Parts: sequence; structure tokens; C-alpha cells
Amino acid sequence: MTCLPARTEKKLGLVIDLDTCVGCQACVTACKEWNTGGHMAPLTDIDPYGGHVDGVWFNRVHTYEHMTELGGRTVNFPRSCLHCEQPACVTVCPTGASYKRASDGIVLVDEDKCIGCKLCSWACPYGARKFDTDVGVMKKCTLCVDRIYNDNLAAEDRVPACVAACPTSARHFGDLGDPASAISQLVEERGGVALMPELGYKPTNRYLPPRARSQRAAKMDAPALEPIRAEGGFLGWIDRMLSN
Repeated sequence: MTCLPARTEKKLGLVIDLDTCVGCQACVTACKEWNTGGHMAPLTDIDPYGGHVDGVWFNRVHTYEHMTELGGRTVNFPRSCLHCEQPACVTVCPTGASYKRASDGIVLVDEDKCIGCKLCSWACPYGARKFDTDVGVMKKCTLCVDRIYNDNLAAEDRVPACVAACPTSARHFGDLGDPASAISQLVEERGGVALMPELGYKPTNRYLPPRARSQRAAKMDAPALEPIRAEGGFLGWIDRMLSN
């Protein structure tokens, strides 16, 4: 069993806006590219173009169709480690390889101590742990610790790769333990929620729910278009065939 710190100085984490995420996979690609040469490198790819694809990805985006009274809408749901306050993946670890940092609350894996028993992956209800079959150890999101503390980068670039790559600014990074931080205020303003809080693991990351749709359609001042007259001859025949 591995112990947790009594308290952490910060609660670094992500806030993901489900209203503006378009499911473009930019965060997935950027995460893979940065971390394949970063703290948990390499992120293995096995038979990437074959019939038995395997490998390590820290971030995934799932897409769902959600039905409402006003019709259906597409919701894109990014998923990665939530850096819980009470992470079962840490307390179940028999070697101390999984641990939570007291300085910033980030949950990490010490590969030198990991024996690949997979207990942490079984304990995590969010599916955040990834077993590298090529190396034989568990790997996971690090919140890009080798990036957010890198003094060689400009201050605005010291954010996780997924946050930097998001084209719609749907991903936010900061200290969720500071009520005055911009990210905490965003959660308060938009009613951010934790994922499956009933389990008791107290995820740090938050999701901002999609905004409610307007019940009234936008007013269209332009007149309706007149019906297109059917063309005769060969062009008319093509138009009728393509319209079937």
C-alpha cells in the first residue's frame, strides 16, 4: 500500500469545456507527440497500420449523440487522468511506484519501481492507466510536468500540450485549489462538475457542461428562395438522376 500526502500545496488540473470541444483530436495528437519524448517516454506504438494495433495514449476523445427536447446534439468527451485527491490507483500500489505529489497534487508513476502488476489500472474507475506492453510498466497522464515547469519556455507556453494545442480553447489549466484562480472562477461561473463524484475519489479535473440551446430559432429576415425550375434535355435528366 502507498500512502497519500495529508494535503497538497496546489491542486493542478484541467477544466474541459464540453460546450466548445469539437472532437478534432488535436489534444490527443499533441499529447502523444509531446510525451513520446517527455517524462514517460516512449509512448509505444505497436503495429500501428496493421490488424493488431496497440500502444499508449494518455488522452482519448469519445463522441456521443445526446437527445434533448429540442433535438439531438453531438457531445465530444475528452478523457484522461483526473489526478484525484483520493486516488485508488495510488493506495493500491504495492511498491510505491504510483504516487501523488504533495507540491502540486499531480499523480505520477515511477517506472523504476513499477512491476507491471496492473493493480492500479483495475483500481482506477476512469480507465486512465495504460499498460505499455513493450516496456512492461504502467503509464499515465503527467499533466506535462516536464513542460509546465520548464523555464526555457515562455510563460504562456508552460501549460500541458493538450491545452496549448486546443483550437477552440476548450481546455484550461491551473490551480483548482485556489478559489481566486481564473480556472476556479470559470468552474464556479459555469457550474463545472466532477466525473462520477459518488465514487469518493474526488477528481481534481472538472467538466463544464454544454450550454442549454435556445428554444427559439434565429429570426431570418431574408425571403425564402424560389423553387428551382426543372431543366429540360440532357441537363434536366442529370439533375433528376442526381436528385433521386
